[in-house]
Amino acid sequence: MQREIEQIVNEGNAAIGAATSTEALAQVDTELFGKRSALSAAHRSLGSLDPDARKEAGRLLHEARALLEGQLAARRVTLAQSERAALLVSDRLDLTEVIPAQMASPLSRGHLHLVSQARDELEDVFVGMGFEVAEGPEAESDWYNFEALNMPPAHPARGMYDTMYLDIGEPETVLLRTHTSPVQIHLMEDAARHGTLPIHAVMPGKCFRLDTPDARHLPVFNQIEGLVVDRGITFGDLAGTIQTFTTAYFGEGMQSRLRPAYFPFTEPSAEYEITCAICRGAGCRTCSNIGWVELGGCGMVDPAVFAAVGIDSDEWSGFAFGFGIDRLALMRHEIPDLRSFMENDIRFLSQF
Repeated sequence: MQREIEQIVNEGNAAIGAATSTEALAQVDTELFGKRSALSAAHRSLGSLDPDARKEAGRLLHEARALLEGQLAARRVTLAQSERAALLVSDRLDLTEVIPAQMASPLSRGHLHLVSQARDELEDVFVGMGFEVAEGPEAESDWYNFEALNMPPAHPARGMYDTMYLDIGEPETVLLRTHTSPVQIHLMEDAARHGTLPIHAVMPGKCFRLDTPDARHLPVFNQIEGLVVDRGITFGDLAGTIQTFTTAYFGEGMQSRLRPAYFPFTEPSAEYEITCAICRGAGCRTCSNIGWVELGGCGMVDPAVFAAVGIDSDEWSGFAFGFGIDRLALMRHEIPDLRSFMENDIRFLSQF
């Protein structure tokens, strides 16, 4: 019986080592431990032995079974790892781009989109003028986007904005910001709370409105707003800041003007316009044939806005302005249509 068990173990080890796949190993498992296996036959023959011999033979059979099961488990792990590695290799995609010799040309690196370049340049200009750069969330509450800016519910000025409301909370309480002015409210709230006035900051970022795309409008556009809150600030400081910016960004020779306007969060208010860079004032579709392109609004911060954020308007005054980054880039580079920024035409993008 001992020699028979040793032969079963040796043959079993050989069969386990010869298996080259988990499927073949499963077949070996059946051959070693199935009802018709040599081990099962040896177990059935124990009844013909005397008690002492039966006890010893049972012990040897148990050890042999445990040894073969251990060898089988170890081989199964090895084969599974090998098959997994082979599967990964077979599923591997070769994404290497090979350019035939007849088509070879110098490869150019990608670069920032023109609007991103304009944003970086605008930030550099304003930082050079002494401003800090601040950012805020693109999803805002109605209070930050409208109410704190002197536009309570049902205020007619809300009609100026085709607002994208989010399905969060109560209806029309959370929205995608229609301008970057909510960042001004956050800044003033924080400064009033911590006593860190004055404020000299610009706020660049994306804005969202339900506008129909045309030569001068996009539903997702970029703004940069500025806020100054200090003692003794006047409209003259605002006009001087805008003129300094115009010269620094557009260069000498471009004309700008402030035209009286209305905004609920500033009083007095003005619209900032520059000579159309496409037609140089002659009139074209970009400027709606008036020779001027409006880039944004500006004005002195309304005392009602200071009251909403807890700033004493008798001690502090300030001005705010907001420009469309996309329109600034359009004017500076004499691009006739804002939609070109969104079309991803490599022939257009590669020019900048």
